[in-house]
Amino acid sequence: MATALSAPVSTATVRVFNIPPSAVAKELLAFFNSAVVAAGEAYACEIAAARRGWLSRGNGSVQFDSTATATLAAELVSSGRLPRFLGSLLSVSPAPSDLLPRAPDLSLRVADARLLVGNRVAEREFEAADSWDSVRVEVIPGKRRIDLYLNHDSKMYKLEVFFEDIRNCYQCSFDGAGAILLQLMYAPRIYTTISGPAVYSRFSDDRFHACKEDVKFTWVRALDFTPNHSFGKCSTIALVLDEGAPVSFILNSLPFSGELGELVISSMEFFGPSSKVVPLVDCPSGCSVSYEVLFRLNSLVHMGKIVAKHVNADLFKALEEIPVHISRRIFEKMSKLEFTCYGPLQFIQQEAQSRNRSHNALLSSKTEGEGKLMMCYRIHITPSKIYCLGPEEEVSNYVVKHHKQYASDFARVTFVDEDWSKLFPDAISARTGRGFFSQPLKTGLYYRILSILKEGFCIGPKKYEFLAFSASQLRGSSVWMFASNDSLKAEDIRRWMGNFEEIRSVSKCAARMGQLFSSSRQTLEILPRDVEEIPDIEVTTDGTKYIFSDGIGKISERFAKEMACRIGLDYTNPPSAFQIRYGGYKGVVAVDPDSFRNLSLRPSMKKFESKSRMFNITSTSKSQPCYMNREIISLLSTLGIRDEIFELMQQDDMRELDEMLTNREAALSVLGKIGSAETKTASKILLQGYEPSLEPYLLMILKAHQDNRLTDIRTRCKIHVPKGRVLIGCLDETGELEYGQVYIRISKNSKEQKDNCQPYFSEDNGTEKTAVVVGRVAVSKNPCLHPGDIRVLEAVYDHGLYAKNLVDCVVFPQRGERPHPNECSGGDLDGDLYFITWDEKLIPEKVDSPMDYTAARPRIMDHVVTLEEIQKYFVDYMINDSLGAISTAHLVHADRHPMKARSPECLQLAALHSMAVDFAKSGAPAEMPRSLRPKEYPDFMERWDKPTYISDGALGKLYRAAASRMQSAPATSSSAQPSPAFDPDLEVPGFEEFLASAEECYDLYVEKLSTLMVYYGTEHEDEILTGNIRNRLLYLKKDNKRYFEMKDRIIDSVEGLHKEVRGWFMSCPKAEAARRASAWYRVTYHPDHRRPGKKQFWSFPWIVCDELLKIKESNKRRRQQVDDAAA
Repeated sequence: MATALSAPVSTATVRVFNIPPSAVAKELLAFFNSAVVAAGEAYACEIAAARRGWLSRGNGSVQFDSTATATLAAELVSSGRLPRFLGSLLSVSPAPSDLLPRAPDLSLRVADARLLVGNRVAEREFEAADSWDSVRVEVIPGKRRIDLYLNHDSKMYKLEVFFEDIRNCYQCSFDGAGAILLQLMYAPRIYTTISGPAVYSRFSDDRFHACKEDVKFTWVRALDFTPNHSFGKCSTIALVLDEGAPVSFILNSLPFSGELGELVISSMEFFGPSSKVVPLVDCPSGCSVSYEVLFRLNSLVHMGKIVAKHVNADLFKALEEIPVHISRRIFEKMSKLEFTCYGPLQFIQQEAQSRNRSHNALLSSKTEGEGKLMMCYRIHITPSKIYCLGPEEEVSNYVVKHHKQYASDFARVTFVDEDWSKLFPDAISARTGRGFFSQPLKTGLYYRILSILKEGFCIGPKKYEFLAFSASQLRGSSVWMFASNDSLKAEDIRRWMGNFEEIRSVSKCAARMGQLFSSSRQTLEILPRDVEEIPDIEVTTDGTKYIFSDGIGKISERFAKEMACRIGLDYTNPPSAFQIRYGGYKGVVAVDPDSFRNLSLRPSMKKFESKSRMFNITSTSKSQPCYMNREIISLLSTLGIRDEIFELMQQDDMRELDEMLTNREAALSVLGKIGSAETKTASKILLQGYEPSLEPYLLMILKAHQDNRLTDIRTRCKIHVPKGRVLIGCLDETGELEYGQVYIRISKNSKEQKDNCQPYFSEDNGTEKTAVVVGRVAVSKNPCLHPGDIRVLEAVYDHGLYAKNLVDCVVFPQRGERPHPNECSGGDLDGDLYFITWDEKLIPEKVDSPMDYTAARPRIMDHVVTLEEIQKYFVDYMINDSLGAISTAHLVHADRHPMKARSPECLQLAALHSMAVDFAKSGAPAEMPRSLRPKEYPDFMERWDKPTYISDGALGKLYRAAASRMQSAPATSSSAQPSPAFDPDLEVPGFEEFLASAEECYDLYVEKLSTLMVYYGTEHEDEILTGNIRNRLLYLKKDNKRYFEMKDRIIDSVEGLHKEVRGWFMSCPKAEAARRASAWYRVTYHPDHRRPGKKQFWSFPWIVCDELLKIKESNKRRRQQVDDAAA
């Protein structure tokens, strides 16, 4: 009997069932062609086949010319009017996607268009660089993209333009012919065809596939194929359509901007130097503008704010006469334009005149490279283009800091896809062959990246050459490059870094070179006589050597206090552990009151020989709040923790978030778990008595963090664990702890200090600020995929360790057959952070045996590792980076399988994940079998473009509870603020004389903060202050790692700006501080200083929060004295 559809057809494809076993695809295609001949045609057909035996599964899919034809076919089936096929009654259901990407309707398909690529150089002028006729256009709304098919030099190419990449879409005409003009943010993705008998094609000639067109080929990524790099140099494409083409239908599917009318078309004169990276503008001969000016000009071209044609000799001549700091501010204003400036010379001249007239001598720019921050040039290289970004502030590293006079010659270069998203391995090396032994095809992208690494590239007078990359850069497809000069070359820097000749493994040599590029604070040089080497603690179990002291040494208490002082921490209470880089040493040093040498380092910490003696600190031990994530919840669920436990904890977390906007204690509790500069300021304001919902700046910050936390709970299952911490691992140097024991002494938070009834803390009279955890604890380390990665240990009180004053770290024993850190995802003690909880509800009764994390032996070369081998290894890593895919597959299999993370699939994936993690050091890639790749994804992953199922596991329940809560909550934005309640307690007599300078400071602050907002793509003040971007660009949505890296850079940039603003404030006499702070507050909050039509920025006066709160406290105290006297 025919089966009715359960849902409407939304694609041109239907799933077909009850297909006779003997049927072949061509017969099924012909059958549907005859059945729906009145409405259209069946386009392609696929019958599902079993992998073993290649027998038909009795179901398949048929794709039609349009959704209308697919709907008719479905109606014929549901009404019983479809004839039998080979004696069988077929049934159908909607297909989530088409077999082959194609426009779902004839009105979105153009067979013969003309394609122009070029630039819009004026309101009514288009300059064409290249053109093609007989271009096929397919608009695919379901995939939100346009596919353009063309022939060039007898080869077929496909261009993909995503709707999100379209900056503006206009209807216009060229010589009377109707056209669509698309101004793009990024270049189209370019593909070409590979065909032949050995090439795999999904629709090859066999009994299970049929298509009415020849599709016996596969698409692979390609580079810009035009002789003059037109797609790289240009940012606009025009589609000229024949009369009668469905222009209105196509425009209705696109982000339409308006009509332009008739455009003048001209031919492009190609600009800039001949280079493999485009577009780049260069200075004319004899021009003396600074490199920063040239770099920022290129950045404006790449952002689409100006057109390269207009960057001419006249513009450079004008810039030569403008001071760099004025040019910088002009460019920053230009970057905020919402349109392309077609007259940049006039714009720059007018702005320069205006700024010269209003020059403010009081406010001086900060010194670049001051403190822990440095200015960094960033460059993105895509398959077709180059993008200059910055310079922007970020935390410095030792290499750049040491060569600070050449800081502008360093650049961070990242290889990304056209839309700045991660370049997936298939784009660089495509599997095109049939059979198990087929070799992947290295695409043009592979050779482009390798060529840039080997040969470098030029921007103006500087030629950037490959320098090195850190481990985190390797994972992010990024490298450091250096523009060599007569005084310093890239090879000189590598030689200064250390001696790497004895390291004969390419992967290890590359990792060691990048060691000094970790973000760090430089302190002082330590002489060799102040450093001793102490032996490692080792044990051999079943033929495997384990190092209990892997990556950890000691630091004397006196020297720890000196280091704490140098990095701005409390001298009297230094951190218990420092993560360091010292010469060729890398790891952690823990404070030992019994040490007399400044440093005691172990062989396991030494990675290479180096003459450098600078002591660099990358991080310190501190109390960090504990959160569960999807991986930990999945493993705890596997080990028997009930789903209701997680649900109750999530409810508690969300209840506190609900209360934080109205309850001061809840707000302080949430802010205490974050610890950024903005949250510290907000906490101070709350402690002074302000109500969360009444102070605009305070409410803005609280709402931003509330939104971010709720999003984290929904998308990452990030649930706070009150009875837990994330702590750095250390070693029990006393040797007192037994295997199975740990020592944990923590700094108590305010809530724990108030609660005296805590059985999991050792004897505590309620006045101590620290406590030793006692009892069973669960310990793990992210990422964790194997059930044995969660260890249950006994936290104990030890007098010897208490005397060593180790706080906010987890101390592991040096006894046993295997180190506990190694049991937790193969961890060690060189800086790894461990998830610790003493919540009895989260501690499993039984645990699984830990996995064997013995790394594969690295391939050893018979010669000194060459730079070319390191460069090739970098590109090979991009091809073989499978960490993300393995983690995703593990999460899916653990959710679906009854055995959860104990399933054979998950255990295999956990082993592969360990291999993938070690690939950066071992050079041995982990390849995930096709059989382990997910076919469907759970709803909690929100991959709505893929087949999705409703998860009935813990993660699914938590996701739907969070999503329901967010949908039912009132829609309030953190940018929507209450009317500013001016606080008279922040006024002091005499503020009036500082109002004029306060207005100037406010305006300059707003200008600088707005520039950061445009640069980082934020819309509201709270986003730039907290780094919590609500409407992220697509590439940041796809890649959480890059988003969190950008968030750190945003916070660093805002910190740098706030430091500069405090410099303005402190540059005046101390006696004026109160009056000046009061004036800053007034120009921001008082109704007399409203700025109609302009965005209000509340953060300005709170940059000098301490001064304002002193005024508040003084006025409150004075008022209380008056009230007391009156009483």
